[in-house]
Amino acid sequence: MEQRVSLITLGVADLARARRFYEEGLGWQPGFAADEVVFFPMPGMVFALFPRNDLAADARIPTEKVGVGSPALAQNLRSREEVDALLREAAAAGATILKEATDTAWGGYSGYFADPDGHLWEIAWNPGWVLNADGGVSLK
Repeated sequence: MEQRVSLITLGVADLARARRFYEEGLGWQPGFAADEVVFFPMPGMVFALFPRNDLAADARIPTEKVGVGSPALAQNLRSREEVDALLREAAAAGATILKEATDTAWGGYSGYFADPDGHLWEIAWNPGWVLNADGGVSLK
């Protein structure tokens, strides 16, 4: 298996609400959207929103298993100021701020929010990583 991720799909309770949060609230632009799925192109991968019930059916698991043990998604930014600004933007879009940005033990700065479905997002500045022009990250 190659060491890469092509797609991250979040199972959401209400696709229209989730789409509004990411598209209108955070300003993301979908590459494809339909009644049953929304795809947001990103550098080197795609991020998708899919109804939780449909995701469970597709994976042949009970609906209550979708979202249990979910990973934290993360976005690295170029500065502490960008972290603070993005957390404010997410809150204005309807996110719940779980942790205001603070200095970290690893020398960076990060905070957390939860989207309307409770998916965790860490927003961070990491001085040990290089953020490429396309938004991708490289380890120093």
